[in-house]
Amino acid sequence: MNSFKNSAESIIMKKDEPVIEVNNLRKSFGTQEVLKNVSLKLLNGENLVVLGKSGSGKSVLIKCIVRLLQSDGGEINVLGENVRNLNSDGLGVMRQKIGFLFQSGALYDSMTVKQNLEFPLRRKKVKLSEKEITEKVSSVLESVGLADALYKMPSQLSGGMRKRISLARSIAVDPLIMLYDEPTTGLDPITSDEISSLINEVQEKYKTSSIIITHDIQCALHTANRMIMLNEGEVYLEGKASDFQNSSDPFIRSFFNQSKIVNRKS
Repeated sequence: MNSFKNSAESIIMKKDEPVIEVNNLRKSFGTQEVLKNVSLKLLNGENLVVLGKSGSGKSVLIKCIVRLLQSDGGEINVLGENVRNLNSDGLGVMRQKIGFLFQSGALYDSMTVKQNLEFPLRRKKVKLSEKEITEKVSSVLESVGLADALYKMPSQLSGGMRKRISLARSIAVDPLIMLYDEPTTGLDPITSDEISSLINEVQEKYKTSSIIITHDIQCALHTANRMIMLNEGEVYLEGKASDFQNSSDPFIRSFFNQSKIVNRKS
């Protein structure tokens, strides 16, 4: 199929139905195999955490899912459509239904917070009036606890505030799926905990389904409904947090120090 379905009916998903399904995904750079037959499902309404060492293919995985990188083989289905078969128009429509929180935050430094949030709304929500745009910006800023940052420049924000604003910009366009790429990297433990809490609040308030790429075990345990561990480009273990915390596998235990971490995701 060459175009992405754009009707409301086509994107209504039942609880626990896959919104993303990846089968036997492969990706290499030259002779280096980064992903080797990776398969996973993101279910409607859940937070799926993908763990792994640096270089294990975590970020490559989500870039292949939205075709920022072209995979070498396998199948990727997003909201019922085969991503590898979409034409440019269909790919654009699909990406409009997905929010990204990049590791860097990716704010426009020359724009105020208000302008940063208005920019995607004007591009993706063209039918909104100026009043509706203003109300939407105020609403999402309040959701991330930064209602008073409207006219600040990104340079005036701390790292944690920049992540919050980036998250507000992502949820402003009402995504069905959120992709978080190392959302707590570079943040102090308290701010990291606040961002993890916000990820859960977004899941609850906006009914998003999310893939969270992280090597931060506290963030993983705080946010995950399920976890997947990648190792050398393959799925090493999949399960609930308790499956990882209780594992006797030396590789898994090297990530989880049970005496110092607590599972806070219900």
